[in-house]
Amino acid sequence: MQDLNFLAGVGRVFLAFLAQTGRLSRFAWGAVSHIFMPPYYGRILFEQLLRIGYFSLPVVGLTAIFTGGALALQIYLGGERFNAESVVPDIVALAITRELGPVLAGLMVAGRVGAAIAAEIGTMRVTEQIDALSTLSTHPMKYLVAPRILAAVITLPILVLVGDVIGIMGGYLVGVQSLGFNGAAYINNTVDFVTVDDVTSGLWKAAVFGFIVALMGCYNGYHSRGGAQGVGAATTNAVVSASILILASNYVLTSLLFS
Repeated sequence: MQDLNFLAGVGRVFLAFLAQTGRLSRFAWGAVSHIFMPPYYGRILFEQLLRIGYFSLPVVGLTAIFTGGALALQIYLGGERFNAESVVPDIVALAITRELGPVLAGLMVAGRVGAAIAAEIGTMRVTEQIDALSTLSTHPMKYLVAPRILAAVITLPILVLVGDVIGIMGGYLVGVQSLGFNGAAYINNTVDFVTVDDVTSGLWKAAVFGFIVALMGCYNGYHSRGGAQGVGAATTNAVVSASILILASNYVLTSLLFS
């Protein structure tokens, strides 16, 4: 009897997971389809480009420069054991462009933007402003969700590209100022080693991460219930789910792009 109760519990959890996955898939399909359907809200899209992209630059830049510096120091200390200190510029550039740049930018934007999107849309849901939009013949998916997802997909690759440059600069500053590298040789090694594919792979990842961040923020905010407590839970769920999906999808994308 206990075994049957255990199996029933597992089944309920699995069915709930499938139901949640189905709701999220339908929501994502509706959001993507509304991006390409008129009417288009250019002013809202421009506002979201500023909120998600421009105002996230300081966070991404600070994260990138300190990550690049710490990475250069750790690689130097590790390579010193094998007399391989010269690989510092190459490994820093490769790690930043392929992995750390897009992943860290995605996580920072998830914490900053995903939470803000969930809180904003969640507040509109519990105060019945979304219902008012429907009453005014304005589709909430078109007006609230589609511009945010499109803006995140556009701006996150740009943020990652800027973050790549800043992160490599952080490694350069530590390498030249603290580790005794020649500045010109450091730059030449970086330019010679990094390929276009290394950079573009990180940008493709960033576009996917931007979609995930905006989707989870919109989805959790759109389905929030229960007043202020529900909005808080939606905000937390948006950040946690987006962060987990970013890390999971990063592994899948790495396998596909570099297999």
